[in-house]
Parts: sequence; C-alpha cells; structure tokens
Amino acid sequence: MQIPEKKELSGYIEGLSTANMDHHGLVAAVCKDLKIAQRIDKKLAVNPTRKVSPGQCVVAMILNGLGYTNRTLYMSDHFFASKPIEHLIGPEVQAKDITDYTLAHALDDIAKYGSSKLFMELGMEIAIENNLLEPVNHLDTTTFSLEGEYETKQEDQVIRVSHGHSKDHRPDLKQVVLSLVVNGSSGIPICMEPLSGNSSDKVSFHETIKKVEAFKKEINIEESFKWVADSALYTKDKLLKTNTYTWLTRVPETIKQAKELLEKPEGSINWDHQSKGYKTSSYNSNYGGSKQRWLLVYSEQSYQREEKTLARKLIRQEESLQQSLWHLSNQIYVCQTDAKRAVEAISSKHILLEIKYEIEEIKGYLRAGKPKKGEKKEIKGYKLVASFEKKQKEISQLLSRKGRFILATNELDTKVYKDESILEDYKSQQKVERGFRFLKDPWFMVSSVYLKLPRRIESLMMVMSLTLLVYNVGQYKLRKKLEETQESVPNQLGKEVTNPTFRWIFQILEGIGVIYVEQAITGKKIQLCITNLSPLRKKVIRLFGEHAMSLYGMEEKNAAW
Repeated sequence: MQIPEKKELSGYIEGLSTANMDHHGLVAAVCKDLKIAQRIDKKLAVNPTRKVSPGQCVVAMILNGLGYTNRTLYMSDHFFASKPIEHLIGPEVQAKDITDYTLAHALDDIAKYGSSKLFMELGMEIAIENNLLEPVNHLDTTTFSLEGEYETKQEDQVIRVSHGHSKDHRPDLKQVVLSLVVNGSSGIPICMEPLSGNSSDKVSFHETIKKVEAFKKEINIEESFKWVADSALYTKDKLLKTNTYTWLTRVPETIKQAKELLEKPEGSINWDHQSKGYKTSSYNSNYGGSKQRWLLVYSEQSYQREEKTLARKLIRQEESLQQSLWHLSNQIYVCQTDAKRAVEAISSKHILLEIKYEIEEIKGYLRAGKPKKGEKKEIKGYKLVASFEKKQKEISQLLSRKGRFILATNELDTKVYKDESILEDYKSQQKVERGFRFLKDPWFMVSSVYLKLPRRIESLMMVMSLTLLVYNVGQYKLRKKLEETQESVPNQLGKEVTNPTFRWIFQILEGIGVIYVEQAITGKKIQLCITNLSPLRKKVIRLFGEHAMSLYGMEEKNAAW
C-alpha cells in the first residue's frame, strides 16, 4: 500500500496515525500466555450483549496498572486512546469501549462470583500449569487507606471499611486490609483475601491457611505446604494447638522464655556460623504445650543497623533531658517533695539515662526591703542541681539483644529441615513484602482506591493481586529463559545481567510505536509497520516467546518460553 502524498503546507501526511506500543505488548503477551481473559470468562457468566467481556476488562485494568502513567481506574479510556488496543485486548475492542461503566460491571461480576475464590482458582491453575507451585507459602497482610464515607447497608457489605491498626501509619484514615499468600521462588500469588479494616492478623492468618489447605484438598494436591509468616501467627490458642501443617514463624519477644533467650550472654551460646553475617543456635521448646524448635538468629547487618538507631536515639534523649533539666533548675519549689516529683517524672521517660541531683535550700528574708536588726534569713524555697549520665549496664544489656531474633517451627527433625533452610525460608518472607511495595508504588494505577462500594473495592483488590501475579510470573520466566539460553541484557549501568527487573525491561521498550494508514474509501485503519525495534528490543521480545513476537510483528514458528 502506498502512503498518500503529502499535502502542500499541511505539515503532516494525511491518513497516517500512530499508537504507543512501548512495553504494553509484553504485558499483553504474558496475559495471553497465562490465559487470563479466557480463564475469567470461563468462570464468570459472560453477558453476550456486552462488547467487552469481564476477562478483557480485567486485562485492560492490568495493562493500565502496569502502564506506570498514574492513571486512575476511571481514566482508562484516556489511557487506551493512544494504545494499539486491537492488538493488546482484541480486534473488536476500541478505546471508547473501556469506560468506567464497563469496568464497574466487570468488578460487580467478580464480586458476585467471589473475588477471593476467583483469584485462588486462577492462581492455583496458573501455578500448576506453568510448573511454578512449590512447597513453601509466605503469608502476610497490608493495609490500604481510603478517604470519604462508605455508608452502605451492612448486609450488602462484603468487607467493612473502617479504622484499624494502620500499617501505612495513617490511623486518621479508614482502611481495608489485603491478605496475600505468595508461593515459591517465582513469588506467584496463589491466594488473596480482602478483609475489613479492623481485622486482626492473629485471626486472619489462621483463617487464610484453613481456606488454602481446604482448596488444596479440593483440587487433589497431595504435596504438603510449609507456611511462613510473622509473629502474629504464633498464638497459643490456634497455632500451637493445631499442628496439621508445617509452620515457621517469628517468636514474639514479649514471651518470657523468648526474652531470656534473647538476653543470654554471648559467651554461653554455641553459635553455628551461616552465610552473609548470620549466626544460629538451635534449642528445643515446649512453649504452649507444643513441641517445637526455636532457632536463635544473630544478624551482623541488623546489629549494625540497630546499634546506629540506638545511638541516634540516645543523642536525642540526651538533648531532650539536658533541656528539661535546665528548665527544672530554674524553678523554685515550695517543698523538697515537689522537687523530687519533678525529677522522677522526667526520669521515667529516659530509661537509659540516670539523673543525679541535689536539692538546695534557697534562703532569704521573707519581707521586702531592708532587714531589721537581728532578723535571720529563712528558707524561701528549694531548687534542683541536676546532671545525668548513661546507664552503661542497661545499654550493654540492650545492645546484647540487638541483631537477635527467634524463629520457631514444629518440624523437629533437623535432617528434614536444617537450620540454614529455616533461616533461608524466613528471609524469603521479603517476597510478599516486595509484593506489597509493588502494589503501593505511587506510579501503580490502584495505589489509591477511589471506588465507593465495598464490593467493588474487594474486586479491585483482586485485580491488583492479579496484576502482581502477571508481573512476578513475567519477570520469573524472563530470568529463567536468560539462564537457560545463557544470554543476558544490559542493566541501567550497561552491565550485562541475567536477573533484570520486569520494570527495567519496560523502560528498555519505551518508544516502540505502531503506524497506521487509513483507507480512503472505507476509512478503516490498516497497520503499516511497527517502529523503533532495535536489536536489543528484538532480543527482549524474542525471549518472551510467540505471543510477544506476534504482537510486535516478529512472528516466528515454535518461538515459546
């Protein structure tokens, strides 16, 4: 097809238009590889009168969420206006079809089916089909703050938007809680649960584990899961009385036995040296009437970090106490008891600093003017002369606990579950924490929730978790492909690496466009070419397989992950 001739003085070529493909083709390709839209449409009752199916709406929200343009949910039609949407979602779909009305209906469909149920079915299917399911699950929760009123009938509410313990440090705002389970080395989320804003981890952790274990039996998975979570899992009434699964958690430092172990003198501990500055020492415990292994862990990095934090805290306390004592020394007290009370009130706030003081009498004549002959000075009041010094014993005792923590597991066999494996599994808890940081990224579309209906908020949290799934699986498969083919890509510093982040890959593909030409008679847009496919970009696209190559016009037979 020939390009229409350029009109004189027009400044453009009539009939040509462009769309920004950038990295969106990779995201769409991963969605196609994982059959996101097909799986959702198969489970939800698709209304044939709707032009965009629920599965396509979810893919649209995933593309929006990974677009890193800070577009909110109701701005999706604007987001897709400059994208080759017929490639990314479907040939029959146009940007004007992706409206807030269309997406809201899809969220309602998800809520009706059950957002947590739908996600767990999708997550497990994808993990099993792609051979990603491994024995270790990591469980944690985070909070999402919301603004405004949510006056809905309680019987219509799936979750309650309310005040609660804010992990965002915003107790002034109402919130909802997201419980997330990620599995294995890929960090694939296999379960998400939207929870009310006032829910407690000590309760929700156990409920989530029960649901996943029940679903695992339902789909006939015989392999056992090992559950890793923070100290909220360690409860007498639930965890220590129910040992039907293997668990690993951190022991709360408020427990008396834990305090004693953490304060144990360095010379009395038989340490086993681990990698990366860690030391461990194993103990048997029967706390709560449950036989378990406790692993005392020391981290050199944590110690140095906590030591610096303590030093800064002491400096602030010294400055504060110095100022407080100056004010006290410039006051006159009626009696010695008042002076003592003033010192004791300040002393209780500075447990690592010891105040030393004397109370001096202030003598003078009680009457104003020239004293009479023989008149003696009397006590007019009392003043404080105070100083302070560090409590070296308490500081040393506190420092001896720094860098230490205790892990507990009900797997007693040290050959089956080695100490170093316990440590590595707990350190991998950062996978779910990284997932939360990803979801709360200010450039992530759903980092701020603007929906007002709790059921739609719940469904949107499901889409958020599915977006994380697409990101983690895409990143994991790329790294695995690079390892298998012994290839690499340059990082931000130009160094060849085999473990790039998916987000950096997105930046590499920034600038790829699609050029269209419009037919004069029918007005139909025909794709003319895809631009800016450099050798590096072609290499990246090829690594992502057949669907990605097709979307970027690089079809090749038998090109798969």
